Amino acid sequence: MKDIKEKSEYCLNCPVKPCSKKGCPLENDIPRFIKAIKEEDYEKAYEILSETTVLEAVCGRICPHTKQCEGSCVRGIKSNPVSIGDMEAFIGDIAIKENYKIAEKNEENKDKKVAIVGGGPAGITASAFLLKKGYSVTLYEKYDYLGGLLMHGIPEFRLPKEIVKQTIQKVIDLGLEVKYNMELGKNITLQELEKQYDAIFLAFGANITTKMGVEGEDLEGVYGGNQLLEHNNHPDYKGKKVGIIGGGNVAMDCARTIKRLGAQEVKVIYRRAEEQMPAEVKEIQEAKEEGIEFLFQNNIVKILGKDKVEKVELIKTELVQKEGETRKVPVNIPDSNYIIDIDYIVMALGSKPEEFVNTLGLKLNKWGYINIDEQNRTSNPKIFAGGDLAGAKGTVAWAARSGRNAANAIIEYLK
Repeated sequence: MKDIKEKSEYCLNCPVKPCSKKGCPLENDIPRFIKAIKEEDYEKAYEILSETTVLEAVCGRICPHTKQCEGSCVRGIKSNPVSIGDMEAFIGDIAIKENYKIAEKNEENKDKKVAIVGGGPAGITASAFLLKKGYSVTLYEKYDYLGGLLMHGIPEFRLPKEIVKQTIQKVIDLGLEVKYNMELGKNITLQELEKQYDAIFLAFGANITTKMGVEGEDLEGVYGGNQLLEHNNHPDYKGKKVGIIGGGNVAMDCARTIKRLGAQEVKVIYRRAEEQMPAEVKEIQEAKEEGIEFLFQNNIVKILGKDKVEKVELIKTELVQKEGETRKVPVNIPDSNYIIDIDYIVMALGSKPEEFVNTLGLKLNKWGYINIDEQNRTSNPKIFAGGDLAGAKGTVAWAARSGRNAANAIIEYLK
């Protein structure tokens, strides 16, 4: 408690709030919730955060704070930024311990029924904001648990599963009905949901790993990072050399998980410079401390092997500023190719929706995501979409923001 009080006193309570307005995808009122911590009114701090989020204990732990709220902190210009993440996690944890309520149950609009497909950050957040307004919400989840990538995509050492469960339980306590083991396209159809509900929100994510299109990608021993984390179906890494392609938090989670599972060597191969990595700085640093090697400004050319991965050919890159680009672009350096021994390759380059999304009868954009307008509406006015499925930015906070936006749009639609 004393440590949190000291951290709160470090905040200048800026009137312009760059941490909130510029840095936080959810636009949490950061100075105001920190002020409540200064006054040791933790329930008030939770109430303030609950105006914009329901994932305090989660986002406080895993958000890329140095690139978001703390990266916009005024104190960080000349010194260390305010420890916003630590304080948000503290409030989320104490809300669980003391059983603070997100809101009182509200049955004002209970005659209006909304179906949500997918129990990840977007679906959970949308459920909460609809329930707070009194709508009847039923969530369809393909697994026998909620949380999506919070449960199967982020390792326990970064985000304890029990914290996720307890955070989600607070949303369930608002009156959320959950139907587990229900997968769209398998045992429930969009047409069935349209008949039963006044509005539908699709939030089931996009978890098929993007490929690079290089020679050898189909060899045995090449894995998708998203699928490895989701299904936890790892090969035996003991004594093996593993290459991770990518620079985001999925790449860091794969690298650190695989190292802990006994790999002899883990190399993260990234075609840009370290400062351009989208992964949280803290995650990169901890990966280095765990013995993971980083090959910056290296691009993969081909994967070599007869039937399974044996080697990988890389080429060095230089960063060039090109017209129309906001950041420098990696360009291969001619004749800088070299080959290293590798037993497994893990692609962690982003993800795309599953093929069955093409059969839903909804308009898709050129990247294969469900096309939505500014109100998260699809080409079917009754159906809304958000999160990874609609190409939202790839962090938990942005997925949650997408869910909140969709909930507000559904509320307007149902009026």
